[in-house]
Amino acid sequence: MSEINLILFYGITFGILIMTIVYTFIRYVYSKEIFYISYCFMQIFSLIYILSYSKLFEISSFIQEIALVIASLSAVLFAINYYEGKFFPKITNYKELIINTLLLNVVILTAFYHYILFEYLPYTIIYAILFISIIFNLKQGFKPTLIYVIGWSIFCILLFVFNFKDFYNQRGYFDLVLVVFALEAMLFTTSIAYKYNDLKNKNESFEKMIIQQSKFVKSGEMIANITHQFRQPLNNISYILMNLKKKFENKNLDEIYFDKKVEQLNSQVLFLSKTIDDFKEFYTKSKEKEIFMVKDAINNSITILSADLKTHNIELEISFETFEDIKIFGVKSELSQVLIAIISNSIDVLKNIKNPKIKINIFSSSAEVNICILDNGGGIKLKNIKKIFEPYFSTKEEGTGIGLYLSKMIIEESFAGKILVENKKEGVLFSLFIEKAL
Repeated sequence: MSEINLILFYGITFGILIMTIVYTFIRYVYSKEIFYISYCFMQIFSLIYILSYSKLFEISSFIQEIALVIASLSAVLFAINYYEGKFFPKITNYKELIINTLLLNVVILTAFYHYILFEYLPYTIIYAILFISIIFNLKQGFKPTLIYVIGWSIFCILLFVFNFKDFYNQRGYFDLVLVVFALEAMLFTTSIAYKYNDLKNKNESFEKMIIQQSKFVKSGEMIANITHQFRQPLNNISYILMNLKKKFENKNLDEIYFDKKVEQLNSQVLFLSKTIDDFKEFYTKSKEKEIFMVKDAINNSITILSADLKTHNIELEISFETFEDIKIFGVKSELSQVLIAIISNSIDVLKNIKNPKIKINIFSSSAEVNICILDNGGGIKLKNIKKIFEPYFSTKEEGTGIGLYLSKMIIEESFAGKILVENKKEGVLFSLFIEKAL
């Protein structure tokens, strides 16, 4: 093999390792998962090892050995954090003991052959630990780990069956260690892509669960709101029916009066129906995104909170400084949830305020819609205003601290917008910025 070809192949291997290091470091920055940074460190010291091994640079054998030790320790840390399932399977009878002992022997022998073939301990450690992850948790079907282990196993089997290593070395091809470094990086990249998608799907499922659960945090208050909403129209229906009955008994019921009362009844029934729809839509799990009017989401949230607003004599003012039929793209119930969380916080503050007031102003530009919610509750303490969007932070004794956190998450992730908060002279102002629908 020519020296130029050897240097070129080393350069390709170095490049693949550097790309893997950068990739895993970026993943760590965004996810803060330990297995990313531990693998990143393993590859850094693997790169130092292979630089020394290549003899292209003057690096002492001592540094090479130190790099191997640190890479091996990082490999252990990575594999344990990447591991899925249980290290020690539950054994309840002799049959399971024999089977698991045989499986463990398979892992040991396979890992030993892996080391004999490739002569690099860190990759053997990862292979062995993740192989255990698969065989002791067969029913789990961990796709990322499965891809990694099967990829290495097939490669090992092919080398063993065809005695490829001896053939490879006799022909004077590129050092097999270099091939292993490149293969490891590619296998891991494929595996980690599945792992990332798996974590992303789990996070999305968790977020949906939290969003749904948060809707029921104040279920008692919501039930009270429904009761209050229904009481007045039901009383009105009762009075209308009593008047109709009295007119009928006195034989004084004419068609004009009857039609008038029927119209009033229909109006009350429609109001009840709309109230049910608003509550039902709010509690229903998120649907597909759609284009909807901002006004509808605001009205839905006000319907749900109207009882609290009336109970505490809070004046609510809604002002459109733009077209009332302005539309955005997303899930309407999620925007209603954000508005309910913000307005509910204002209601809690305004309970003991004289002349309590909440203003909702809607503005728009050529690109986005701006929804502003302002109260006259005196504002938020400066030490707290930077923390109010953090999960589980609450200034209320019985607060969960997830309402505003979820609101920020919904606006940023579901609507690709932003939410800001600031103190004004009279109180606190929340501003929602969401892209306008075309």
